[in-house]
Formats: sequence, C-alpha cells, structure tokens
Amino acid sequence: MVTTAPTTTDAHTSGNLPVPVAMTKRPFSFRRWFRDTGWRHLIGVIMAIFAVFPLLYVLSASFNPGGSLVGSNALFTKIDLQNYVNLFTNPDQPFAMWFLNTILIGVVTSVSTVFLGALAAYAFSRMRFRGRRAGLLSLMLIQMFPQYLAVVAIFLLLSAISNVFPILGLGSQLGLILVYLGGALGVNTYLMYGFFSTVPVSIDEAAKLDGASHVQIFFTIILRLVAPILAVVGLLSFIATTGEYVIASIVLTDPSTQTLAVGLYSFVSQAFSNNWSIFAAGAVLAAVPVMAVFLALQKYIVGGLISGSVK
Repeated sequence: MVTTAPTTTDAHTSGNLPVPVAMTKRPFSFRRWFRDTGWRHLIGVIMAIFAVFPLLYVLSASFNPGGSLVGSNALFTKIDLQNYVNLFTNPDQPFAMWFLNTILIGVVTSVSTVFLGALAAYAFSRMRFRGRRAGLLSLMLIQMFPQYLAVVAIFLLLSAISNVFPILGLGSQLGLILVYLGGALGVNTYLMYGFFSTVPVSIDEAAKLDGASHVQIFFTIILRLVAPILAVVGLLSFIATTGEYVIASIVLTDPSTQTLAVGLYSFVSQAFSNNWSIFAAGAVLAAVPVMAVFLALQKYIVGGLISGSVK
C-alpha cells in the first residue's frame, strides 16, 4: 500500500486547527497614507488654525497697553492687565453693570424661551386639533422674516407703551425680554416638535392609565426624556440674546440698563477716543458666560437620553 504525504490543502482541511499564515507588512507609502487619511488631518489643521487665530489675536490685543490694533499684529509681545482694570474703574462706562444685565436678560430669556417652546411643542406633538398643520407652517413662515425688519414697529410700540406702562416701554429690560420672547415660538418650537415626536406615545398612554393628567405627563415624564433638545435650545437662545445688538441698542437707552453688546460699542464708537484694547478685553470677558453655560449644559446634551430613559 502506497501512502502519500499530505499536501498543504489537506493539512488545512483536516480536523486540526488551521495553521496561521504569516502576514507581510507593506512598506509605508506617504502617497497612500495621504490619499487614505492624511488629507483629513491637513484639512483639520487648517480649520483649527482658521478658527483659533482670531481668538488669539483678540486675546493678544486685550493685553496690549497701546490702545490700538496696529501694535497687536505681533502676538503677545506686550502683556499688561491694565485694560482689564480700566474696564471696571470708569464710572461713565459701567462694565460690571453691563455684565450683570447681560447675565440677567440672557438667563430669563433663555429659560422662558425653552419653557414656552416646550409647551407649544408638546401641544403640537401630542394633541390633535383643527389648524395644527397650519400652525406649524405659520411658525416656519414667520421665521423667514427676522426681527430686525420690525425695528421701527418695535420702537413705536414700546414708545407708546411707555406712556401707559413705563416698566414695559423704552429703557426697560423687561420690555426687551418681552420683545425677545416674541420670537420664542418660531424655529425653536418646530425643532422641539420634531424631538417630542420621537418619544413613544405609549408612554403617555401608560401614564394616563395610572391617572396622570397632561400636566403631570409633561413635567414629570416628557421633559426628562427631551432634556437634550431643551439644553440645545437654551444654549442657542442664551448665545443669541447675549450677542444681540440692534434691538437692544434701540430699547435700552440708559447706560445703566444696557447689555455688553451695546455697552462695548461705546469704546469704539467715537471718532477720536477709540480704545480697541479695552474693547478686546471686554470681548474676552463677554465670552466667559457663554463658555460657562455651554460647559454646564454639555452633560445634559450628551447624556440626556440615557438619564431620561424609562424601564
């Protein structure tokens, strides 16, 4: 009887474990690496430089004691904190008061915007009534026309209200907040409506079987499940409110009630007394509240769905 040696194929197809084949590593090729992933890194570096350079320039200008932007072309050649001191020592330009006014108006407006938008989004998402579709379309169409187009109408309206209710008229922070809230039921409501619709209706039905009302369902269940979109809308509203200038400059006529966006303009609005270094220092400090709100809401944006999940 003649026996033959097992071939390589027989050895691999037998009951024994397969023999690992040694992998040969291809030599590094810069052209292949750049074609696969390198171009992404290049674009990322360019975009990072494009985004960071203006921030570094403003920060460098805030430390420049010269008061002009010409001496700030060389970054961080001069570092002096006198500009930050001057922000809080000039009684004619109360920066600390502007800072507090901005925080107050931004927080009240953003919280009220989120609350009103959530109420409207819950009604559009969970209730069926006549005019529901037309209402949603109207909210979108109205937002095609920004509030800036109504500046004259807002001025005349608040001027007339000042004669009856001075607390809501020109120069009133409450009046400015109400003007901002006039656009609360716009894109924010439509954005929240889409997120509310992702929550299963079966959760509402199960709560109703236990005797819960719409108010209890809204405050105890739905708001927890839609925490991410509430955080996003609140952040966007706070950013838009603190950086808004046109309407705030018309409504707030008293320097003690103005916001940072309006007050900082006084540093560079005059022809012969421009001080861009102090303006840059104020701009750096004005960015602190936005950064703080973003860091505070980041955990809700990332983990809101997990923390709001139900069994």
